[in-house]
Amino acid sequence: MSAYTTSEMMTVAAARRLQNGAVCFVGIGLPSKAANLARLTSSPDVVLIYESGPIGAKPEVLPLSIGDGELAETADTVVPTAEIFRYWLQGGRIDVGFLGAAQVDKFGNINTTVIGDYHQPKVRLPGAGGAPEIAGSAKEVLIILKQSHRTFVDKLAFITSVGHGEGGDHRRQLGLPGKGPVAIITDLCIMEPEAGSNEFVVTSLHPGITREQVVENTGWAIRFADRLAVTAEPNETELGALRALEARTAAAHGQKGDDQ
Repeated sequence: MSAYTTSEMMTVAAARRLQNGAVCFVGIGLPSKAANLARLTSSPDVVLIYESGPIGAKPEVLPLSIGDGELAETADTVVPTAEIFRYWLQGGRIDVGFLGAAQVDKFGNINTTVIGDYHQPKVRLPGAGGAPEIAGSAKEVLIILKQSHRTFVDKLAFITSVGHGEGGDHRRQLGLPGKGPVAIITDLCIMEPEAGSNEFVVTSLHPGITREQVVENTGWAIRFADRLAVTAEPNETELGALRALEARTAAAHGQKGDDQ
């Protein structure tokens, strides 16, 4: 087995969660990388939708933004953004929303708005985009981000996109139709919502990662499932496809492809 980075492990683990044939609403960045890796490996018939309107996008390189022409040029069709949201997303036709985050909490709520006080923030983040609607209406949501005290926080400064709200059945009380986040995939582990409480607990550690490392990089008292799995290592096919995708992206955009 080739040596691999924690970022590669995260991307491969996230790609494996995307079922073949699923209709997936994709966020730019890490979600796009994982979704396209799935399309190139385990899920060739996945349908990738981006909020700018492409349906069935099959980019050769990772898009720089939702407005990247690569998405429209490789798509089965392109429709107006309003149709993507009203007909596809709010109409219940999206199986999986694939989202990134600046911060996430124990119930899978996402912050991509500000760090610190809203009116005088330490950092002003990119904002919501289509993420609140995706988190609310997709049948289920996958979240991918690197794990640290800065990203996994006990209390979000701002809830941009609702996961399981305050836990339990709070999401249902809010009237949100989708199941919400079903997994958070990081460079250390995989977390899934605990039945009943909907608090995210660690269900699988990546190879070589300890419980202590996860605890050290989580801003709340993270818990572990009774039956804790070890994530399968990336295989040669997965690593080869990912590295080739990143190399094509770097060549096309004249920069490193690691976190496009």
